[in-house]
Amino acid sequence: MSFVQVIDLKTDRVDELRGLMDQWIEATEGKRTATHSIVGRDRSDSTHVVEIVEFPSYEEAMKNSNLPETNRIYEQLMALCDGEPSFTDLDVVGDQQLNKLMVQRFVDDVINAGNVDAADSLCSADYREHDPSLSSYDVDLETAKAENREIMEGFRPTCTIESLVAEGDLVCLRMTFTGRHVGTYHGLEATGRDVAGTGHATFRCKDGKIAESWWNVDDLGLMRQLGVVEG
Repeated sequence: MSFVQVIDLKTDRVDELRGLMDQWIEATEGKRTATHSIVGRDRSDSTHVVEIVEFPSYEEAMKNSNLPETNRIYEQLMALCDGEPSFTDLDVVGDQQLNKLMVQRFVDDVINAGNVDAADSLCSADYREHDPSLSSYDVDLETAKAENREIMEGFRPTCTIESLVAEGDLVCLRMTFTGRHVGTYHGLEATGRDVAGTGHATFRCKDGKIAESWWNVDDLGLMRQLGVVEG
């Protein structure tokens, strides 16, 4: 179970505080057990600052607290604060990364269920798709749907998510896929051959929708399996 520590403090020296955090990151390189840190400032009170630090577990957090560098930085932190900071220790009992869930739905509904129109509810109206296998590297939602429908109907693919990583508004997908060539694809009549391959995709999310995506799939390997390219 992961563990989060919330540090609540008051200071009018926010820039110095951020510099102090940068010093701590540098000083604890290779030693710290923290995996993620967010510093936020209250919009209604510029002196109210909250830092949220994530650890793999409570035990790892305690190891981090016992580092001499952490103790030294904490003493300097106290000098910047108006009063003593408060600490809240939280065991994480739920962690729903919504952007990742949206990409998971895209894979399940659009690709695996073969429902290209499901993209209408998952993607923004100004969605852009970048894929070297399409007619243009930069296409809008309707064009992407039309061209991807040919892929869905031509191969009836099943996509397996091997890894899914989110950072900020980006979600990166590593996948494998299988299918069978049962329909016309790029003018090539159905061969009935089984196909398999790998790919990567990166999605940019905005306001609860997928706003942009970049795709790289092993198209050369696919053409070899269809007998179009020797290799």
